[in-house]
Amino acid sequence: MAGSAPSADGSPTQNPLTRLTLDELRQRTSVKWRLHPPDVLPLWVAEMDVPLAPAVADALRRAVDLGDTGYAHGTAYAEALAEFAARRWAWHDFRVDRTTVVPDVMIGIVEVLRLVTDPGDAVVVCPPVYPPFYAFVGHADRRVVEAPLGPDLRMDLAALDEAFGHARAAGRRPAFLLCNPHNPTGVVHRRDELEAVAALADRHGVRVISDEIHAPLVFAGAHFTPYLTVAGTANAFAVVSASKAWNLAGLKAALAVAGPDAVADLARMPEEVSHGPSHLGVLAHTAAFRAGGPWLDRVLDGLDANRALLAALLAEHLPAVRYHRPEGTYLAWLDCAALGIDTPAPGDGPGIASDLAGPARMFLDRARVALSSGHVFGTGGTGFVRLNFATSPEILTEAVTRMGRAVGGGPSDG
Repeated sequence: MAGSAPSADGSPTQNPLTRLTLDELRQRTSVKWRLHPPDVLPLWVAEMDVPLAPAVADALRRAVDLGDTGYAHGTAYAEALAEFAARRWAWHDFRVDRTTVVPDVMIGIVEVLRLVTDPGDAVVVCPPVYPPFYAFVGHADRRVVEAPLGPDLRMDLAALDEAFGHARAAGRRPAFLLCNPHNPTGVVHRRDELEAVAALADRHGVRVISDEIHAPLVFAGAHFTPYLTVAGTANAFAVVSASKAWNLAGLKAALAVAGPDAVADLARMPEEVSHGPSHLGVLAHTAAFRAGGPWLDRVLDGLDANRALLAALLAEHLPAVRYHRPEGTYLAWLDCAALGIDTPAPGDGPGIASDLAGPARMFLDRARVALSSGHVFGTGGTGFVRLNFATSPEILTEAVTRMGRAVGGGPSDG
């Protein structure tokens, strides 16, 4: 925006979510903007409609100018995360020597599962939850055991206790795949909740792997607690990246972090796993954690405004839809059960994120708005949709307006 004062990282102070027009976004070639026809507004997959953070763009530009496109090397990524974690989360005992670089968070999770569980062992998840938890666990020849969230969308510790017991009885080395913060609900787990998880895991002999990809995306009023900072987590793992907070999904790199008693397990990670991240990905994620904080703060301000805008839009256009305002992430979990839409699921069950059923199918067909279908998130997801509000207020307004018209009667004319 012309005339904007520069910020600490040299970029304008304008909300990054308002920087790109719909025409500019439609020039993108990523899955969010190319899976559906151009008349569809895509609010489904977890990509943000923002330009790159200047610190990240500068790091990539410098690498390209130098032809610095070889193999990744060194510990700069882990050092940058350690600095960020100390500043943002008061994680002051983060140890670089307890980390290893992995291609992305889900590959890192699967590779850790291979280290601490055996084929056929049980992996506990808390549905509704990120669909690849089901797909990747199944592809790794492990079995999913569900511990559904409670009615308040927080972890149900009694259900978790029961699931841990079943998992332990059914296999030699069970694990729990924790989503922290939780996707799709946007719940940010409190320290006391995580302490209770750690105590249950210790009692049942369950290894915990915490997916913390959304950790930087937490709003005022909530506080992110790294799982490895909780008492009783010495044999646990976390997998972290800058992917969601800085929109770097196409620049592959993540970090697996071990608790002090899990370092020997992490050391058994096959060397070839570390060959998966790209050098440019490592540079981008390092720059994000080291110098991308001011840009992230502006994104969070924009997302917070969109959280409130979404509440107002739903109240106006879709009053029957229940909206639990998320504490973190840029994902809204919308309960559309009262709309009475009952189209059958395609039949492949949770984890098949390309399938649409129920309200998500209706909103795509009649409103030309793409959302994630709730049934693929596992037990408790049927009748819900997940909406990504990391877009401009104008696109968000148009999308919800179309959705309201679709529910009210004929097809959207938008």
